[in-house]
Amino acid sequence: DPAKHPKTIVDVGCGIGGSSRYLARKFGAECQGITLSPVQAGRANVLAKDEGLADKTGSYNTLPYLQVSFQVADALKQPFPDGQFDLVWSMESGEHMPDKAKFVNELARVAAPGGTIIIVTWCHRDLGPSEEDLEPWEKKLLNRICNAYYLPEWCSTSDYVKLLQSLSLQDIKAADWSERVAPFWPAVIRSAFTWKGFISLLRSGLKAIKGALVMPLMIQGYQKGVIKFAIITCRKP
Repeated sequence: DPAKHPKTIVDVGCGIGGSSRYLARKFGAECQGITLSPVQAGRANVLAKDEGLADKTGSYNTLPYLQVSFQVADALKQPFPDGQFDLVWSMESGEHMPDKAKFVNELARVAAPGGTIIIVTWCHRDLGPSEEDLEPWEKKLLNRICNAYYLPEWCSTSDYVKLLQSLSLQDIKAADWSERVAPFWPAVIRSAFTWKGFISLLRSGLKAIKGALVMPLMIQGYQKGVIKFAIITCRKP
């Protein structure tokens, strides 16, 4: 329903802004992105300008505005007032957050009443009713991945749902997209085994090589059901 399209969007952990540009076009919305990386924010602003998505004049508050813009900011302490955005969107950034409760709380804080929150993130599997923690081998596998990708401790999809419930958010839904996303990792490995991919890795340096060597563990994690690619959505009352 076009009448329900978001007019204001925040992309939390925006990278170089691909999601923001897509959403701005799709909904004709004002979209702001935040990232910890000055390089990413700078590149994202250049791409938005190149694609004609900056310095647009629209009907939002009947004033000229930047349709898509990016800035350096902390997702755990966002530089926005309460209740600013119709859509709060976070794509593959939740796994980087050291404090998941604070992360979710900030997403809820900046969402407008009636606004939608969407979290797309890496998780570990949900624990069974009799389990208190993951198996030792599962924890070891995830720790090796976290060490290579500089990630804090992971949580499960059900952990996110409980955090959203604790904030009295409504219409909470979750889905497992692992089956559709898992083929990405073998495809990346195949690309790395080309001459162009190998040269690119060498030029990128030790951190990139370290990350590439851990990719088989991501495949193993998906195959054994330890790693989940989850989407969690809800609405702010």
